[in-house]
Amino acid sequence: MLLKQQIYALCDFELLQSHNLSLVEYLRKINKLDLVYVQYRDKVNSLEVQIRNLKVLMENIDAPVIVNDRLELLEVADGLHFGQEDIDDISSKFKLSRENTLKIIRRKYPNKILGLSTHNETEILEANKLELDYIGLGAYRDTSTKDVSNVLGDKAIYLAKISSHPVGLIGGVKLDDCVENISYLVIGSDLVK
Repeated sequence: MLLKQQIYALCDFELLQSHNLSLVEYLRKINKLDLVYVQYRDKVNSLEVQIRNLKVLMENIDAPVIVNDRLELLEVADGLHFGQEDIDDISSKFKLSRENTLKIIRRKYPNKILGLSTHNETEILEANKLELDYIGLGAYRDTSTKDVSNVLGDKAIYLAKISSHPVGLIGGVKLDDCVENISYLVIGSDLVK
């Protein structure tokens, strides 16, 4: 029998806008849930607005708030989630390997949560060698909020099993999903309905 899985809420600012939801309204919806993490994703606002929004989230949620992709926001947030391209961009900027880039970030921010998106066995096996707190794995299902070229479906069960880190299942995930070997259900759209 599978136990109910923990919720990792994805607070995508553009998704909130498309549903005419303010941060305060979003907070009302998610504060009813038992959350393990909240990820703030914002590709449209200035750095100042993003900092202000992060602070609102952090002051009103009883869970760590992780920022998506923006290393410069790690000073404010509880953690940072990298996409594959983002970790490569940061690593090339520092002229370091992914492993050494994460070691430097970990040394500078020892108490911050670090996560990385993965999509296949190769990326998971590489992530197993990195100093991460979790990986995101997806896409589980097709989703309208992001371009998805690779839908994993039930293959996610095997892929999650080979990870040495806790796994957050991403992409089309619903509140009532329960998937073996998964630590967190990363939910975006299903939280704003």
